[in-house]
Amino acid sequence: MQNQMTIANRVKYTGVGLHSGKDVNIILNPASEDTGIVFIRTDLPGNPRVRACASNVTNTMRATTLEEGAAKVFTVEHLLAAFFALGVDNCLVEIDSVEPPVADGSALSFVRLIQEAKLQEQQIAKKYKEIQKEYIVRAEDRFIAILPYDGLRITFTSINPHPALGVQFGDYEITPEVFMKEIAPARTIGFMNEIEALKAQGLGLGGTLEAVVVYDDTKALNPLRFTDELVRHKILDIIGDLALGGCIRGHVIAVKSGHALNTALAKKVLLGN
Repeated sequence: MQNQMTIANRVKYTGVGLHSGKDVNIILNPASEDTGIVFIRTDLPGNPRVRACASNVTNTMRATTLEEGAAKVFTVEHLLAAFFALGVDNCLVEIDSVEPPVADGSALSFVRLIQEAKLQEQQIAKKYKEIQKEYIVRAEDRFIAILPYDGLRITFTSINPHPALGVQFGDYEITPEVFMKEIAPARTIGFMNEIEALKAQGLGLGGTLEAVVVYDDTKALNPLRFTDELVRHKILDIIGDLALGGCIRGHVIAVKSGHALNTALAKKVLLGN
């Protein structure tokens, strides 16, 4: 059995929130055993906290939102994916806005931040969520399921009507090395024909071609990092969302799943029903 991990040093990152468009600073701090990942809103009176847990999910429109008392944070999935894949169980995340920085739209900056902080082994054993039975969440033509498996494997089929996207398939055994090379660099996808509608909802206000892969009616407007970048980013989102259910070990199989189904599955696993 492996022991729990935190980070060894305090590190800071500054950027802009993808949806809020607000400047934001995050500071990652070491945390004691069994703390989990906790966000601390340093810009609010009393510095309220929200734990990264499926039971605290309150919204899944375009991103995953966590809320507990006066503390609220959203678009947390990329940072949570980096914590999970690199094995960080415990961290206090100070944040002075409602949303972590989007960085380049991937998890790569957060991976580098954790590497800068270095990992610190702790004295208590890691608490794995070993999947003992099948869990599944369905909605129309979309689903996500998890089966017993020794490790974490994610098999995802993305189906998108855009002519440059179509059907993309990804199947990865998630290890720190695979995550850093194959998944973490995959960026958020956006579409030109959605921009005005998103902004009208107060979303996407921090989106730029440096932070999002944007498609017009026929093609991507910026260079891709992978020909199948969309499905890799969908897998990145699953890792971050499922981290809300604990240190899960199982085989995830999904078709067209998004934050709503991902976090519903995390809640099922957390509650064991």
